[in-house]
Amino acid sequence: MKVHMTTKETLALAKKLWNYHHVNNTIEKADCILVLGSHDTRVAERAAELYLEGWAPRIIFSGGLGRLTEGLWSETEADLFAGIAIKKGVPKKDILIENKSTNTGENILFTQQLLQKNNLHPDSFIVVQKPYMERRSFATFKKHWPDKKLIVTSPQISFEDYATNEIPQEQVINIMVGDLQRIKLYADKGFQVYQEIPSDVWEAYKQLVEAGFDEHLIT
Repeated sequence: MKVHMTTKETLALAKKLWNYHHVNNTIEKADCILVLGSHDTRVAERAAELYLEGWAPRIIFSGGLGRLTEGLWSETEADLFAGIAIKKGVPKKDILIENKSTNTGENILFTQQLLQKNNLHPDSFIVVQKPYMERRSFATFKKHWPDKKLIVTSPQISFEDYATNEIPQEQVINIMVGDLQRIKLYADKGFQVYQEIPSDVWEAYKQLVEAGFDEHLIT
C-alpha cells in the first residue's frame, strides 16, 4: 500500500465522501436481516444487536472470500460473521448462510437462490453493511430487487473513530474513493440504480484521486 500524508485537508475531503456514502435510513421492523460480508467484523456485531433488539426474526449472512479477505481469513465471511452472531446470543435456527458470493451482485443473486431453496419469501430487509458502503448496497439492491422494502444500516461509528490497526484510515479512504467511482459508473452499466452525486462530493473525490488515493479505482 502506498503511504500518503493524511493531512487535515485530506481528512475533511474524506469525511465528505463518508457522509455521502451513508443513506441515513431509520430502522423499522422487517422480515429479515441481510448481512453483507466484508473485512469488518463490527458489521456482524451490528446485525446481532438488531436481531436481539427484535427488529427481524431471521438473519442471513452472505459472503464468501472477497478481494479484501482472500488470503487474510481461512473461513468465509458469512461463516465467520455467523459465529460472531451466535456468540452474541443469536440462535443458530434463525440464521441462514450464503458463503459463495464474492461481490454485491452475487450477494443478492445467491441470497435469492437460498431463499427460494428454503421456500422463504421476505418482503422487507434490513441490509447491514460497512458504513461507507451503505449507498452502494442500497443502489445495487434496488436494481436487482426493486419490489422489496429496503432499509440499509451499518455499525454506528463516526468517521473519526472508524479506523483500526486491521482497517487503517488510508485503506478506508482508498475504498471510499473506489466506491464513489463505482456509484457513478455502475448505474450506466446497469448494475445499480442511479444515485445523484452532489458536485462538492465529486470535487472531493477528484482531489483525493489527485492526492494518490487511487488504489481501488477501476481503470
